[in-house]
Amino acid sequence: MIYFDHNATTAIHPEVLQEMIPFLSEQQGNPASNHKFGRRAQTAIEEAREKVAFSVNAHPSQVIFTASGTESNNTIINGIAQSYPETHFAYSAIEHPCISEPIKSLSRRGFVATKIPVNNQGLLDLENIKNDAKNPISFLSIMMANNETGVIQDLSKIIKWAKKKEMIVHTDAVQALGKIPVDFEMLEVDAMTISSHKIYGPQGVAALIINKKIDMSPFIIGGGQEKGLRSGTENIAAIIGFGKACERTKENMVIIKRDIKPLQTILIVELKKMGAIIFGENSVRLNNTIFFAFNRIDGTTLLTALDRKGFALASGSACSSNNNEPSHVLMAMGVNQEIAQGAIRISLGINSKKTDVETFLVALKSELERLKQLTAIAA
Repeated sequence: MIYFDHNATTAIHPEVLQEMIPFLSEQQGNPASNHKFGRRAQTAIEEAREKVAFSVNAHPSQVIFTASGTESNNTIINGIAQSYPETHFAYSAIEHPCISEPIKSLSRRGFVATKIPVNNQGLLDLENIKNDAKNPISFLSIMMANNETGVIQDLSKIIKWAKKKEMIVHTDAVQALGKIPVDFEMLEVDAMTISSHKIYGPQGVAALIINKKIDMSPFIIGGGQEKGLRSGTENIAAIIGFGKACERTKENMVIIKRDIKPLQTILIVELKKMGAIIFGENSVRLNNTIFFAFNRIDGTTLLTALDRKGFALASGSACSSNNNEPSHVLMAMGVNQEIAQGAIRISLGINSKKTDVETFLVALKSELERLKQLTAIAA
């Protein structure tokens, strides 16, 4: 089986697993305990926190561990809502559901919410933002790199615009980390979400990086862990693995630029020869991601056929890939619904090989010819 779904999740890197094993195979104390076992666990967590902070140029005190990117995003949104009950929330039309759905939920409770449009290349359209002068946007969440198209937003420009209007700015950098440089301090965002299982770390752990100047109420309360902002006994082994995975992100970026980008180029050239439409083609995109479709070819049917031939791909976001609805990202970009229904995503990883790509292209061409014949017969 050839795996081309790395934007959904990545396998744990051997170096990461090696770092985790002692915290899985030996007796561990609760980090809140005062005995030697507890102190050892707490020390290991703080060392991992330093590694995570270093990977995004933040201070360790700004790192709050959570169980997932979804939890991190819900934490900042609900935390801001509790602390600032007059907040006007805004988000781009292509955000992950773990941003859009919590904000929609708050809008049903009386909060004002604005969905910001994007252009046909998946870039935020600042000129068409309708900002009520009487109730201006006060919280803005913008994804750094889109998980479906791979399109990278011009965050510096967006943040400069938002800061002039005194907005609190959050970015979901889950897909960006390990693929492009991510710098919390340089970006001057107030909060950032990153996740372990997108960077060859374990599932079940993520982080919210937050500017300490922001007064945010806790989303999960109880024992007061994570500076009172995320209660619950820490997942020690996963946090250790996350730290090690973050330590490897610069190495991953080198591999992706040197080895994976040429594979992306090959795929784009050959896909276009077959008649594919490449979404966001004229935007700057992640070097591992291609989101495409073919006229009159159903995406689910093609995915199933390729899966049987040994290729794991996706139709978009892993969280909604079992949904038959067309991608909300493509709908926001103005893509025809029938074309969007056929969308397929390839997301390469650091271990992807040229032979994998070549084998895939042969199989894809064969399946396309078969499906086109079936379509012709049905017509």
